[in-house]
Amino acid sequence: MSALHHELKVLIVDACDKTCSPDSITDDEILFGPDAPLALDSLDALQVSMALQKKYGVRLSDSKETRRILASVANLAAWLQAQGKAGAAA
Repeated sequence: MSALHHELKVLIVDACDKTCSPDSITDDEILFGPDAPLALDSLDALQVSMALQKKYGVRLSDSKETRRILASVANLAAWLQAQGKAGAAA
């Protein structure tokens, strides 16, 4: 597991106040919805979005794009890398 993927899993668990281990989240599992193992909802998406903004200085403003980016840890990591923000945590 890459350091970025682990960092994002920790961020998600912390931002959403989940009790699971970040290591229990797989890179490609769906994060949101009733069928997702974490069953994150729109409030969790807002929390994750705010945590990403604070840590990486990125904004997720388009709801359709946000849904795609936050679909999985792998999607989020790829998006951050494309933004040039991977490994640039403040």
